[in-house]
Amino acid sequence: MTELRQRMIEDLRLRNVAENTLTCYVRAVRQYAEFFGRSPDRLDAKHLRQYLLHLLEVQKVAQGTYNQKVAALRFFYRETLKKPAYVEGVCFTRKERKLPVVLSHYEIRRFLEALDSLKSRAILMTCYGAGLRISEALSLGVGDIDSERMMIRVRQGKGRKDRYVALPKTLLIVLREYWKAAKPVDCLFPGRDGVKPLTRQSVVNACHRAMKAAGINKNVSPHTMRHSFATHLLEEGADVRTIQVLLGHRSVTTTALYTHVSQATIRKTKSPLDRLNEEPAATA
Repeated sequence: MTELRQRMIEDLRLRNVAENTLTCYVRAVRQYAEFFGRSPDRLDAKHLRQYLLHLLEVQKVAQGTYNQKVAALRFFYRETLKKPAYVEGVCFTRKERKLPVVLSHYEIRRFLEALDSLKSRAILMTCYGAGLRISEALSLGVGDIDSERMMIRVRQGKGRKDRYVALPKTLLIVLREYWKAAKPVDCLFPGRDGVKPLTRQSVVNACHRAMKAAGINKNVSPHTMRHSFATHLLEEGADVRTIQVLLGHRSVTTTALYTHVSQATIRKTKSPLDRLNEEPAATA
């Protein structure tokens, strides 16, 4: 199993996949093997079918989780074992399009004030102030904050792309306060060892504590900050394509989702019913 695991890691690295994707794929294959208690190279299409049905009908995993495991197992059988027939016909489930949770400006202020550490506040203010994914914020280095140009360099975001986003003055003040207190050397938000970045789960836990302390009855996660950033920009009149670039979306269709949660956009949209009274009456 160790040799097989190493071969899969090498296959993934040869295709230059993101480190998070590599970790998730290897974990998915390990869990698949553990379910049957045998090496995954001894499992065939029947085992795969049984396992996937178990995920859907017994564990009732989220659709995103299920699709990620399917992607990992398809890669494993096609690329590492060279047995593509085993995954022929194995498809992804269609994901439900749910509207993202968005906080109001007032809720954002209450939430940030309720965070119990300066580091957590600096991280989540970065997610909200610059629209970063939590993985992007945690990957920031000290040198990625360019206070002269008022820019933040996002290295290897989703899709393995670099991009720049604006550095808000308010965020710069907080980051400087945090830097003076924590003195990070390389990684901007290091974990306990001072070298590797803080874990995502640590930030998730901080979100849950702040959510309760602030009395916010919404399911707040680090990604809620990014959703709120995009929605608030849209409500303030920013162009959808500009928001697309700031968020690092590949397609503007993804960004357009925020038009469905922008209250300002909804309120400005006039119903055709109201236009009936604006039309001049027809003359005989």
